[in-house]
Amino acid sequence: MTATRVPAALALEDGRVFRGAAYGAQGRTLGEVVFCTGMTGYQETLTDPSYHRQIVVQTAPQIGNTGWNDEDDESDRIWVSGYVVRDPARTPSNWRSRRTLDEELRAQGVVGIAEVDTRTLTRHIREHGAMRAGVFSGQALGSDEEMAAAVRESPSMKGADLAGEVSTPQPYVVPAQGQRRFRVAALDLGIKSNTPRLLTSRGIEVHVLPMTSGLDDLLAVQPDGVFLSNGPGDPETQTHAIALTREVLQRRLPLFGICFGNQILGRALGLGTYKMRYGHRGINIPVIDVATGRVAITAQNHGFALEGEAGQRFDSPFGTATISHYCPNDGTVEGLRCAEVPAFSVQYHPEAAAGPHDAEPLFDEFVSLLEAANAKKD
Repeated sequence: MTATRVPAALALEDGRVFRGAAYGAQGRTLGEVVFCTGMTGYQETLTDPSYHRQIVVQTAPQIGNTGWNDEDDESDRIWVSGYVVRDPARTPSNWRSRRTLDEELRAQGVVGIAEVDTRTLTRHIREHGAMRAGVFSGQALGSDEEMAAAVRESPSMKGADLAGEVSTPQPYVVPAQGQRRFRVAALDLGIKSNTPRLLTSRGIEVHVLPMTSGLDDLLAVQPDGVFLSNGPGDPETQTHAIALTREVLQRRLPLFGICFGNQILGRALGLGTYKMRYGHRGINIPVIDVATGRVAITAQNHGFALEGEAGQRFDSPFGTATISHYCPNDGTVEGLRCAEVPAFSVQYHPEAAAGPHDAEPLFDEFVSLLEAANAKKD
């Protein structure tokens, strides 16, 4: 927090206004207000490209205790549009901390607000749904009517095509750790740093490609498999990624998708998507594997979901597929498996660096697909 308290406000599109103090940079920022239930991992949350154009409310009452380090970023910048906390830590305490969270927010120009009743705010979002909002502080602070008008003029998340704003502009390669076993083309829709790290630790050379890459670009890598990353926005807008996924399925290349990638695969198979009331964002969300009944506690961050029912089998242009995982809290689709092509996906984050790590073995399952496909070549 700054030494001098500067008034700030969070204005919602339905007219509700929450008062507090400026935290991080001062000014005005607009986006969709969502809440995240994680009690740890705020640095990973802030730097996750999937949070692009969202104002994140932390439900944990105190944030910033471990400061900010130079190792845990999931990308090269903070992507959230704004940040809302209740009680910022006065002094960070961690041996890896290099500066305070407040200092990093200011350095990157992220407008935030503290001293907000985040419990009441979270209940409001749960009751009325995620909605457009704005954080205003300093000279940008206006009347309730002025702030609400600015919020209502901002774009909605439904129909938002955002993956192109977070994808890498140029391809790059992350070498395998140790001996290279396989080569994977990863379509960057908003990839997190820990994903290539987990792939390369399994002997996979990862070629991260811009989301605009075509089939020729992908095949030029000579991949053994394809990965569809997480990312922000409405999956319905991703006509290019969906078409590319269909071409990959036609060639029977092993495919693994996470989060946004799960929605892309689902749409490629013929399923629809919809915008959730307030989404899943946190690190304590249960998921059930239909085939085994096993429960995993998972990290999630999504405001859109696939249509369907747990265990549902359906026909696709690429054969039979199954809705393989679901969330017992609300029945949301959490995974897909194809029976006749080597492809599967999950809605949650097995690569979550801050944990939990229940689902990390899914990367080993992808390796098994690569091994099986490679054996067929021989």
